[in-house]
Amino acid sequence: MRFVDLIEKKKQGFEHTKEEINYIVSSVANDKVPDYQIAAWLMAVYFKGMTPEETARFTDAIIKSGDVLDLSSIGSHIADKHSTGGVGDKITIILLPLLAACGIPVAKLSGRGLGHTGGTIDKLESIPGFRTNLKITELIKKVQKNGLAIASQTKKLTPADGKLYALRDVTATVDSMPLIASSVVSKKIASGADFVVLDVKYGSGAFIKTEKDAEKLSELMIDTAKKLGRTFTAVISSMAQPLGRMVGNSLEIMESVDFLRGKSTPDIKELTYEIAALTLLHFEKVNTKLEAYALIDDAIASGEALKYLNILIMSQGGNPDVLNDYSLFKQPQYTFEIKAQSDGYVKNVDAYKIAYACKLLGAGREKKSDSIDYSAGIKLNKIYSEYVKKGETIATLYSDSDEKIKVAEPVVQNAFEFTGEKPGERRVVYKII
Repeated sequence: MRFVDLIEKKKQGFEHTKEEINYIVSSVANDKVPDYQIAAWLMAVYFKGMTPEETARFTDAIIKSGDVLDLSSIGSHIADKHSTGGVGDKITIILLPLLAACGIPVAKLSGRGLGHTGGTIDKLESIPGFRTNLKITELIKKVQKNGLAIASQTKKLTPADGKLYALRDVTATVDSMPLIASSVVSKKIASGADFVVLDVKYGSGAFIKTEKDAEKLSELMIDTAKKLGRTFTAVISSMAQPLGRMVGNSLEIMESVDFLRGKSTPDIKELTYEIAALTLLHFEKVNTKLEAYALIDDAIASGEALKYLNILIMSQGGNPDVLNDYSLFKQPQYTFEIKAQSDGYVKNVDAYKIAYACKLLGAGREKKSDSIDYSAGIKLNKIYSEYVKKGETIATLYSDSDEKIKVAEPVVQNAFEFTGEKPGERRVVYKII
């Protein structure tokens, strides 16, 4: 079998056999084919696509390119959640202790971020001392003892996907539906959870721009998982505007703590409750969504969810005092308040512009090897539908560099749109599949 023949076959739009898929993935994983040929094949897939059966075969081969976690020693009900990426998306940080407080163990592997902020791992590492480089045996023991743990992704899981993604990133083939689906589903299955909720985002702050495409991708991922014997559910949610008020690493931890204390913005509450309720229903902890919402309310009001966040932090070497004293986080050297230039209601806060500004402030990375400023970020003092008077602060910028703030300030100013009439209610969740 020759790789060049498989490039030609896909270029002509034909479907790969199982043997061909296994050969492709094995060649990638074992460095038996040059990058330029892999890149050519990825571009052929980008233009010609894959059938659903082909996507499932490809996903299965990627899973088998590395280790697959066995979490059966924890129990038969292990939950997981994956987001396709968003602006101000701190849902995982809130969800883990919330589900643990409701009796559902969570063993999660997450990644570092590229783009406007770090990923979930980076955000948690903004907590002084918090350790995420856990061995799998250590992760399992912590979940057995505490009901939850989170670790950075190991290179032993889906190594073929890691190599493919690196090439996709530099060949403009990231936004291929079969390649996205195989990447996400392979990682989630290899991570060992029984049930996965996918948060599939669309809008200016997401790489998927329309509801239709988000729905198409969700259906493909669910179908792929089903063909491989797993149950996935997708929540399609809007990323036209940032989630909540905080965008940044330590800032998002602070907002997560506030949520578990009962202080929340409507958008974070809607999305968190939806994902948590779907998980509680799947594992038969409740019979209806109303029961699920009541259970979630109680976990927050009783302080149990916040207690589990405290347990998570202590278990992984972090300083739990940050829960009561935000000054223990790294503090920014510079702060700048952006003022409203007129009266009105906030009609829109463009998620892409806020993301771009956050990256300019130092909260994100260009390359995996880049360092990030944990203190950098943006507080949205005013969000959707709130009234603003001229001269009021609409956003606060944080950074270790005054120059970075000067560059980011006009971007944030232009992210806000105002209107004379109060906008109607905005729903974040578009559809559940």
